[in-house]
Amino acid sequence: SLCAGAAPSLSYRELKDLKKNDVLHIDVRERWEIDRDGKIPASINIPLGELVEALQMDPVEFKEQYNQKMPSKSDPVVFSCLAGTRSKQALAFAMSLGFN
Repeated sequence: SLCAGAAPSLSYRELKDLKKNDVLHIDVRERWEIDRDGKIPASINIPLGELVEALQMDPVEFKEQYNQKMPSKSDPVVFSCLAGTRSKQALAFAMSLGFN
């Protein structure tokens, strides 16, 4: 299930603990924000505006675009952004596409 489904926000320590397991961490900030503020280790960047399209891609295309295995609808996924607003939108988008 989506990690934020049960707990809408995670602390840094909770996220760090989750990432010890097989959790896909998607940072939905814009690319210029990543360039300016830095990348979160072991995360992939899919800006919020691209997320719906990305989560509907063919798995091969997703792997080519993001250099990461595409999550299945049952894989654990964590979304992050700068303040929490976009990550909540990302969660809603993913759930609307059938991710649980």
